[in-house]
Amino acid sequence: MAIGPVQLVVLGFNHPEFHGEIIGELERLRQSDTVRVIDALAVYKDKAGDIEVEHLSNITTDEAIELGSAIGALIGIGIEGDKEGAVAGAVAGAEKVAQEGLHVFTGEDAWDVIEDIPNDSAAALILLEHHWAVPLRDAVFRAGGFRISDAFISPLDLVALGMYTAEEARQLHEMETAAAAKK
Repeated sequence: MAIGPVQLVVLGFNHPEFHGEIIGELERLRQSDTVRVIDALAVYKDKAGDIEVEHLSNITTDEAIELGSAIGALIGIGIEGDKEGAVAGAVAGAEKVAQEGLHVFTGEDAWDVIEDIPNDSAAALILLEHHWAVPLRDAVFRAGGFRISDAFISPLDLVALGMYTAEEARQLHEMETAAAAKK
């Protein structure tokens, strides 16, 4: 399995009203082989600060084991510095994922973010694999290229490029920032 570029997206929601649309869209993207959700953590804090947490992934068990094997191989190379370390790490990674599943968002990393979520709001941590980008990434590497930077671009910046009208950009910008402004 070729693993595409992986991106962490953290989203916030003031006074969330979830209706399954986000999960539906992630599933649609998975069906088209555009992105895969390696792991996701949705966290809701009610007005009293009580927390509900839900994990989501849309990779198959076989894909998770294969991913665990690849991660284990990289760790094995890092520890041992050779092919034997990679093989031992691959086996260990595959076995661990087969037994416990693939949960990236566990322990202190996730809980640090959760503590920062205000009451009566929610957050989603989504680890996405951009499967569509595998052939592009490989072509860039074969040409001797490498990633220098990446970022999401604001709709307001796209006006300067003529991709949006000022009114379209204003509407998108307001939609993107309205929830954050209500804090």
